[in-house]
Amino acid sequence: MPAHEGHQGHRTYDAVIVGGGHNGLVAAAYLARAGRSVLVLERLDHTGGAAVSTRPFAGVDARLSRYSYLVSLLPQKIVRDLGLDFRVRARTVSSYTPVERDGRPTGLLVGGGEQRTREAFARLTGGEREYEAWQRFYGMTGRLAQRIFPTLTEPLPTRDELRRRVDDEEAWRTLFEEPIGVAIERNFTDDLVRGVVLTDALIGTFADAHDPALPQNRCFLYHVIGGGTGAWDVPVGGMGALTDALAAAARAAGAVIATGHEAVRIDTDGKAAEVAYRTPDGEGVATARHVLVNASPQELSALTGEAPPVPAEGAQLKVNMLLKRLPRLRYSGVEAREAFAGTFHIAEGYEQLATAHAQASAGRLPAAPPSEIYCHSLTDPTILGPDLVEQGYQTLTLFGLHTPARLFDRDNDAVRDALLKPTLAQLDAHLAEPLADCLATDADGRPCIEAKTPLDLERDLRLPGGNIFHRELAWPYAQQDTGRWGVETGHANVLLCGAGAVRGGGVSGVPGHNAAMAVLEETG
Repeated sequence: MPAHEGHQGHRTYDAVIVGGGHNGLVAAAYLARAGRSVLVLERLDHTGGAAVSTRPFAGVDARLSRYSYLVSLLPQKIVRDLGLDFRVRARTVSSYTPVERDGRPTGLLVGGGEQRTREAFARLTGGEREYEAWQRFYGMTGRLAQRIFPTLTEPLPTRDELRRRVDDEEAWRTLFEEPIGVAIERNFTDDLVRGVVLTDALIGTFADAHDPALPQNRCFLYHVIGGGTGAWDVPVGGMGALTDALAAAARAAGAVIATGHEAVRIDTDGKAAEVAYRTPDGEGVATARHVLVNASPQELSALTGEAPPVPAEGAQLKVNMLLKRLPRLRYSGVEAREAFAGTFHIAEGYEQLATAHAQASAGRLPAAPPSEIYCHSLTDPTILGPDLVEQGYQTLTLFGLHTPARLFDRDNDAVRDALLKPTLAQLDAHLAEPLADCLATDADGRPCIEAKTPLDLERDLRLPGGNIFHRELAWPYAQQDTGRWGVETGHANVLLCGAGAVRGGGVSGVPGHNAAMAVLEETG
């Protein structure tokens, strides 16, 4: 798509949307389809924000989902409403976690059928108890998901309304009232099983299992309710396929998308607003009845000249890789293609996670960095060129936990390198060959691997502190200052439609939908 697309001069619109990430595009498409005039201002030369596909390795035909990579929270309602040409594909395996027990390699495979999973639990734990506890626990979260997920695209329920909708006091207490570590320790005895459960509470969230403020519970909740099932699926064609489809839907409905246009100021009296922007060629102003900000609360404060909220720092290492082949595993009980087909957990036992959190809290890099790996191309090979597919190339995405932004303040590049080495060493410990031997090389002969710290994400995407959720996740119910849809701000005609809105976070489109609904509800 061309840079500096589409907007000239001082014009008036029904809505100006600041930021062309997926949520801003969702809002634009809904509003334009409802007959509103819409301008999207995007500072980069392309739309998509963090939900993009790129070719990060020179001369290599591999289009990776660079920052976000799996889909769970995107309601099919949005896909249907906007007529999107977009599909997801289920992974054949949920997860695989390698471990060494009694001096021998083994692992826990979840997926591939109920009998296969039951047998994997029995081999690891020596009995049926853990598997039965697993079934009960995730049966409970599944029922909760069915009841909560549909509320995400409705006006915010009150806490009591949501509690009545859940209609399960044990589930409510487990997720909404007591630290998730209590339920994990009450239900499971095996350290590895406990760790696998806990990981969903820690993706992008730096917290202990027993944090009394419950940020880990909110993170866990959003990871298990997606689609009413909690399944995390692979976007066919990569994450860019979604944002390309959204941009096409918004344009087809009449929205103007102006790339290379950076919003620098919002002035509003609550009834009308002016959005000042700059381009490489000059400056301009757009006037609108409503402004929707698809950026962080910090960015919103900067645009309106208000004091910014305290950021909640990000805590993840993001690594993209292209391999010539999948590495062989030390454990012969599972094939590499199956082990890497789901989420491959590394150094994520329950005690390992606690130790890593304690070390990072004390200002040290975790000695055994926990992480998890995803292989997009096993489920959807279309992101690779035909020649790479024929040769057996595969992508790997690694998401490291418990590495808060503060650890990188002193020297981001040096600390990134210092963290990457032990992170990959934890994976190598479970492989029959070093990962380095499997890495592809780019056109210049360099290994196809790139790593992003929270500070890199802050620089590249303006995520405050590198936080992938823009700030701490919020409970999906109304509180004193949340407003009817969870997108309202201190200005009547300025709405927050990014991940920092209530019910934001993840690739969902929910804040974009809800901000559009708030506008349409007000204007009729």
